[in-house]
Amino acid sequence: MRCKNVLRTSLAAALAISAWATVGLASGPASAAAADRVSPPSPSPSSVTDEAPASAGLLLAMRRDLGLAEGQARRRLAAEKTATAVQQRARRAAGPSYAGAWFDPATNRLAVAVADARVSGAVRESGASVRLVRHSARQLGAAKARIDRLKAPGGVSGWHIDPKANRVVVDVVTSAAADNDVRDFVDRARATGPVVVRRTPEAPRTLAAGTVGGDPYYTGNVRCSIGFSVYGGFVTAGHCGQAGASVSGWDRSAIGNFQGSSFPGDDYAWVSVGNGWWTVPVVLGWGAVSDQLVRGSAEAPIGASICRSGSTSHWHCGTVLATNETVNYSQGAVYQMTKTSVCAEPGDSGGSFISGDQAQGVTSGGWGNCTSGGETWHQPVNEILGRYGLTLHTS
Repeated sequence: MRCKNVLRTSLAAALAISAWATVGLASGPASAAAADRVSPPSPSPSSVTDEAPASAGLLLAMRRDLGLAEGQARRRLAAEKTATAVQQRARRAAGPSYAGAWFDPATNRLAVAVADARVSGAVRESGASVRLVRHSARQLGAAKARIDRLKAPGGVSGWHIDPKANRVVVDVVTSAAADNDVRDFVDRARATGPVVVRRTPEAPRTLAAGTVGGDPYYTGNVRCSIGFSVYGGFVTAGHCGQAGASVSGWDRSAIGNFQGSSFPGDDYAWVSVGNGWWTVPVVLGWGAVSDQLVRGSAEAPIGASICRSGSTSHWHCGTVLATNETVNYSQGAVYQMTKTSVCAEPGDSGGSFISGDQAQGVTSGGWGNCTSGGETWHQPVNEILGRYGLTLHTS
């Protein structure tokens, strides 16, 4: 009953702030799809609204997980919103010499790396600070693409471009660093271009779990978490179920079926739903924080704060650590992932990553837990929407 009450609270809070079309509002879970609806025009994925995203619950989570006072959290959210808007302008200004960007909490500004000092003035005029580096994003991307073609052993947890270091970072599990296959992979990776090796305490794992009560949805005996409502259903993690698999809700009532699923390579899926369920543009706070309305899907820069909602560990926050990372799970590599410092636990798979009021992605996997800490990856939501031609349900 706790989940049902939280979902009803989500719907009531959302209706009090903005209206959307819903059909068949009978009693039942409020986080799947309307059987009959008229979809509004698709919002721009990069749109950032003027609405303040700083709800009381979000501020509370940022104070707890990022160690920020309320005033600091408010100022950071406002600065991150500006940085998100500046990011595309700065990239256009930098042109081919663009080498990446990140949010700098020390200055509350977007920092942009460029490989040609001649574009520095134009980038500054866009609202960003400038760092001069040696390698462009195109050069780093080419090196990473060459590493993507290598077969990675289990002791290599992943690799990504770090714009601040201006290098491709290869993460190696500490206990496997001396393994011959790992050392051979590192040598081949270093031959592709500017590469640095870092250690990580654990290998990543997906976060699906066996059956336990009171959770958002089940596929057979696997429990996962709903990501974001779309018109026609919701998006989630691909490793949670294959296309055609049936899905039941927290109360074990039928929701629908997986309409598309990809894992490994990608880790995304979408579920088309009916049976009295409908979609709402809400991310659950699980009673610990206020439920969050979703107003768009503008991608937050590296360094920005980000929060996650899942059915096991509920609501936690951290920062964006890397984008376009290749994660090497035991089942195979997954590409174009975003790494965060947010913790997660089994059963959180598929759940929502959100920055302010902007949807970011669905939980894929990670290492650690929410007692000792760890890192978690998400598959960016805009990639999922584009892959399946879906429209994010926003308020």
